[in-house]
Amino acid sequence: MLQVILNISLLLLGISIIGCLYRILKGPSMADRITALDTIGIQLIGSVAILSMLLHTQAYVDIILLIGILAFISTVAFARFIERGVVLENDDDL
Repeated sequence: MLQVILNISLLLLGISIIGCLYRILKGPSMADRITALDTIGIQLIGSVAILSMLLHTQAYVDIILLIGILAFISTVAFARFIERGVVLENDDDL
């Protein structure tokens, strides 16, 4: 029974990732696109966790942490780009 529930949840996560891809392509604003990209990162974390449960292994925990760190850093970088227009600033005052 648990296998069926996990497979259904993987299917639903895949459908929601497709919905977020649509929002990335057709989003009316840059903030909508960034939110959809962050949501895809969270959904990938969930998908890898469910896959780890299906395969009865903890080998994917490192991948989950890596995706989480990359999703956080990319969201911060995109938000900074929207706010200031650049991600990294050059300090030429030295």
